[in-house]
Amino acid sequence: MGKSLHDFTYLTFDVVGTLIDFEGGLTECLAGIAADAGVVIDAEEALSLYRAARYSRDADLFPDDLIRVYLAIAPNLGLPVERKCGERLRVSAKRWKAFDDSAEALAQLAKDYRLVAMTNARRWAFDYFAKELGSPFYAAFTADETGTEKPDPVFFEKVFDFVAAEGSSKDEILHVAQSQYHDIGISRELGMSNCWIERRHGQKGYGGTIEPAKFTEPDYHFTSLKGLANAVAAARG
Repeated sequence: MGKSLHDFTYLTFDVVGTLIDFEGGLTECLAGIAADAGVVIDAEEALSLYRAARYSRDADLFPDDLIRVYLAIAPNLGLPVERKCGERLRVSAKRWKAFDDSAEALAQLAKDYRLVAMTNARRWAFDYFAKELGSPFYAAFTADETGTEKPDPVFFEKVFDFVAAEGSSKDEILHVAQSQYHDIGISRELGMSNCWIERRHGQKGYGGTIEPAKFTEPDYHFTSLKGLANAVAAARG
C-alpha cells in the first residue's frame, strides 16, 4: 500500500457493478419475463450467458446493447425471443437499485474527496444511476463523452486530462471499482492507485463481469463501499 488515504484529492468510481447492483437488476427483470412466460430461470446461469453475449465484437454501447444481448441469450433460458422483451430489459436499467451501502458511503466520502464517476453506461442511463445514488458526483464521464469503454486506456486519459486542467494529476486519484477486468488491472497498468470493492465476495466466479486474464492485487481491498468509507473516517481520526 504505497499511499495513505489522506494523499488523494479525487476518488474515481466505476458505477455499474460497484455502486449500482446491475446483476440484481438484470436477473430481476429476466425473472419477471420468465414468470410471464411460465418458466423459471437460474440467476447464475443467466449471468454467465449474459457475460458471454455482452462481450462480443458486435456489442453496442451499454445498456442499449441489452436488446441484442437478450435476443442472444433468450433461447438458452427458454424465454420468448422477442425484441419487446429485449427492450424491457434495456429499460429496466432506469429502475436498477444501488447497493445498500452505496449512497450513504458516497455521501460520507464526498466530505473528503471530489467524486468522479467513470461508467461504461450511456449518459441517459447514468442520469438515473446518479439520482439513485443521491447525485454525489463532482464530475462524470460516460461512454458518450469518452467515445469508448473501459478498459480502453483512452477512457482513463480523458479523466487524467480533466484533473490536469484543475491543476492536479493522476497521482491524486484513487480509482474505486469492483471489476478486475474493466478497472483494477488497467488502472495498475496506467500507474494509478486503486481500490477493489469485492462485491461478489463469498460467491464463485465473476458473475456478469468478464474474467480478467490475470488477477491484480489492489492497493486497497474492501468487500463493501462502507468498508472504504469507514477506513477513510478512521484515517481522518
